[in-house]
Amino acid sequence: MSKESFQDLKPTIWVGKRGITSVMIDEIRRQLKDRKVIKVRWLRNTEVDPEEIASSAGAVLLEVRGRTFVLTERRSRSTGRDSRNI
Repeated sequence: MSKESFQDLKPTIWVGKRGITSVMIDEIRRQLKDRKVIKVRWLRNTEVDPEEIASSAGAVLLEVRGRTFVLTERRSRSTGRDSRNI
C-alpha cells in the first residue's frame, strides 16, 4: 500500500477522552491481524503518543498526520537460517 492510498483509508479506531486503554490495544491488534493496515484518529483534547501505541500493539508506525496515524502489522524477521550456533 502506497502513502497516497493512506488518504483513502478510513479511520477504524477512534480514541476518545479516556485515551488508550488495554481494550483498545487489543482491538488494534485484532484489526491489524484482519486488515494488515489501519488508521487511528483521536480527539483534540486527548494526549496520544503514536509511537508508544505502536510498540504496545506490536505494530509499525507508518505515518502521523495531525491527529491521525497509520499502523501496519510487524513482520517477523525470518532469515531462513537456523539460529543455533553449530
